[in-house]
Amino acid sequence: MNYTSLVKKIGNLPCFTTGMAVPGENPAQLRVQLARWTKDGRVIRLRRGLYTLAEPYCKQKPDPFYLANQIRTPSYVSLQTALSWYGLIPEYVPAVMNITTGRPGTYETPLGRFVYRHIKPELFTGYQTITLGSGFETFIARPEKALVDLLYLTPQSDTKSWLKELRLQNFDTLDTRMVNYYLKALGSRKSSRLEYLLEGLFSEDEGGFL
Repeated sequence: MNYTSLVKKIGNLPCFTTGMAVPGENPAQLRVQLARWTKDGRVIRLRRGLYTLAEPYCKQKPDPFYLANQIRTPSYVSLQTALSWYGLIPEYVPAVMNITTGRPGTYETPLGRFVYRHIKPELFTGYQTITLGSGFETFIARPEKALVDLLYLTPQSDTKSWLKELRLQNFDTLDTRMVNYYLKALGSRKSSRLEYLLEGLFSEDEGGFL
């Protein structure tokens, strides 16, 4: 297989696996070719067995959120990345933060940094499918679940000082009932305290505690 054939076959895809590139081709030979194309900059390796074409050969520019779902499956975008995307925190997040039921890990790629945090399978919920500008779909936490995921996975997040440093904004876009629903699903003392603290934070009558 030559590179022109590869571009013709998968050039419209944001990323591809070795099996998608040439079904039935000798796997060892294909790996050698992909390694050579990666070395000369025509192919980008995202993880073992997952690649994307480098510019200008890639006709479909890969969206980081889509790549995040493909690098680890199952997974969904969440935590600070989702909160920033929804406008709930002001900071730009340099890495794509994700939730998975598999092992935690970080992938450093030429197209960005992808971080995966582990949760129990019974908590792997509260995400939705969105259609990206490219037309491809990806999974991302609902805003309430993204907040609860972050609170759940961050030590000592059940304090006023930590919540203040988070600099939450646009509270009116959150469904507080869903926040409490996801907190209760955690079934811990920490979640009970967080429910109490967030009630004060979201309170319009008292102006919150910040």
